[in-house]
Amino acid sequence: MALLVFVTVLWAFSFSLIGVFLAGQVDSDFAVLSRVVLAGVAFLPFTRWQGVRQELKIGVTVVGALQFGVTYLCLYRSFSYLSVPEVLLFTIFTPLYVTLIDDLLNRRFSPIALVAAALATLGAGIIRYDGLSADFITGFLLLQVANVTFAAGQVGYKHLIKRYPTDVPLYRFFGYFYAGALAIALPSFLIFGDASRVPSTSVQWGVLIWLGLAASGLGLFLWNRGACLVDAGTLAVMNNALVPAGLLVNLLIWNRDADLLRLSLGGVVIIFSLWVNARFSRGRLTGATMVRRV
Repeated sequence: MALLVFVTVLWAFSFSLIGVFLAGQVDSDFAVLSRVVLAGVAFLPFTRWQGVRQELKIGVTVVGALQFGVTYLCLYRSFSYLSVPEVLLFTIFTPLYVTLIDDLLNRRFSPIALVAAALATLGAGIIRYDGLSADFITGFLLLQVANVTFAAGQVGYKHLIKRYPTDVPLYRFFGYFYAGALAIALPSFLIFGDASRVPSTSVQWGVLIWLGLAASGLGLFLWNRGACLVDAGTLAVMNNALVPAGLLVNLLIWNRDADLLRLSLGGVVIIFSLWVNARFSRGRLTGATMVRRV
């Protein structure tokens, strides 16, 4: 779980960087495309083109298209229909999708994992609920597609590595992940992007480079590897840990308004959900059986 905690902290800083330096200033399709390209270039020297099972190549490519490509395409589109608080509120359903997709792939029902995910959702809801606008159905549906594809990507990656064990280190074929994302991000930019709204300052370029190499490159790799080392309940809970972490970073560094009481109460509920899953879940996956190499 340490990897998931590390990436949560990493992404918590990224959330504030996007909100302060990029949102409303840099074309969102260009921002996504640049992150995909930078992360892909970072993994390109490590990518093995021979000696990797075809199933892994195709599977990781599909995971990247879902978890990075489709997710971000729908996420950014949802901002056209939803306020920022609504977007944050509707992302809290991701843990439920993680649990349900994992159960579907395993042809089972895990009530404890579902309870833990529901508690995590409740905790994030306590933090982020600010009321709803009258016209939000389209945005809500777009965001649920983003939530489902992000959940399907991380759960799918975990099951893919389990089903096709390999002696090839995982980072040697994670480059295919960004190839899949590129297949979605590039057409999106060509169709919907605004080339006149590229970064205009060195700070914006610096933020994009950081997001591409650290958040999208290192972060997504470590998150997916961490997903292989935990059970579905823990993975579901950690998907919502970003909400209090992101607000805390934003409050401490940029001094933005936040309801400290709701932040504290929601954080306690999320921590409790993690304890519930650890205390009562049976048959948890171990790192030794899932991944033997980085």
